[in-house]
Amino acid sequence: MRVCKDGFQREFVNDLTDMYTIAFTQNILSGRWKYFILWYLKDHTRRYSDIKQFLGDLSQGSLSKQLRELEKDGVIERKVYPVVPPKVEYSLTEKGIALIPVLDAMENFGKVFGEKSDTALE
Repeated sequence: MRVCKDGFQREFVNDLTDMYTIAFTQNILSGRWKYFILWYLKDHTRRYSDIKQFLGDLSQGSLSKQLRELEKDGVIERKVYPVVPPKVEYSLTEKGIALIPVLDAMENFGKVFGEKSDTALE
């Protein structure tokens, strides 16, 4: 199996369909902040500055990269308003909305098996 920035080997897609579909989803969600971005957008359209503030110390470059990748994958939509200063809003597409049950399943798994302790990372 070969997964790279350009996609998957044809044999992997054709011969290992079940694994490919999991890898496809993982490829869209890969990135430290993508889960949190999608969760934050699940109920509301948000401005760039709101997302940045929500994620805290994340650099502007890292956030922009994650948002561009999500947009390229068709998971979020970026709307630019022709005003000064620029106003940019992000929202989930149909494809992004379809990923919410995946996040919900991850949340439920974490509730059951996640550890709550005083030693959790801050």
